[in-house]
Amino acid sequence: MDIRIGNGYDIHQLAPDRALILGGVNIPHELGLLGHSDADVLTHAMMDAMLGALSLGDIGHYFPPSDPKWKGADSIELLKQVNELVRSRGWEVGNIDSTLVAERPKLKPHIAAMRDRLAAALEIESDRVGIKATTNEKLGPVGREEGIAAYSVVLLVARRENVKG
Repeated sequence: MDIRIGNGYDIHQLAPDRALILGGVNIPHELGLLGHSDADVLTHAMMDAMLGALSLGDIGHYFPPSDPKWKGADSIELLKQVNELVRSRGWEVGNIDSTLVAERPKLKPHIAAMRDRLAAALEIESDRVGIKATTNEKLGPVGREEGIAAYSVVLLVARRENVKG
């Protein structure tokens, strides 16, 4: 079986007057994530994992923050583009596992919606998208509630039509 593994990481600063969007889901909170796009750290970490698995660089290469075209971009739409790039190279997501790190708000009530939204964007079953949430035990910038971070690991598998034999 042809497989590739990639990992991704992202962190964004929390700020007032911004929406908190994680995994494509708008989560009620008094602060949101600051960034050029919608600053969805979970989706960004997933995209970097997918790109890294194929040695294709990172999302900054494809969606540079210096390009006004991506200002306020919906990260789910960017994920769809990355998925299409991966699929065009003969690969698909076997599964993806991610961890969100935030002191607040509580993310557990939103995980099922995030899984469903991300799975739909990736055109896979939601049981192939793992999302966990934890705190940083009040340590570091995430622990001080200055930001939210995400880690992702992806397994890419060769698409069946590309397997010889």
